[in-house]
Amino acid sequence: MYAIIETGGKQIKVEVGQKIYVEKLEAKAGEKFTFDKVLLVSGATAKVGAPYVTGATVVAQVEKQGLSRKIRVFKYRNKTNERKTIGHRQPYTCLVIEAING
Repeated sequence: MYAIIETGGKQIKVEVGQKIYVEKLEAKAGEKFTFDKVLLVSGATAKVGAPYVTGATVVAQVEKQGLSRKIRVFKYRNKTNERKTIGHRQPYTCLVIEAING
């Protein structure tokens, strides 16, 4: 059984027991987080929402909050001696899917 959820402007396919990394959510480590924006639930029969499946939820446990690897952005303009380096670390939330209801 799997489901497709929407979080952080992205759609993610999840299964029970799976570990996923999503955009930062306002939850502390150890808490449970419930997704109510479920687009599809697959089981014996598939339920497809328009746009969301009514009454379907996905429950996940927050494992940790963190920052991803640093990316470097380098801007350069020729003939003007202009160089600029910027770094960025995107925050994320690590979740473990516990249950798919629907």
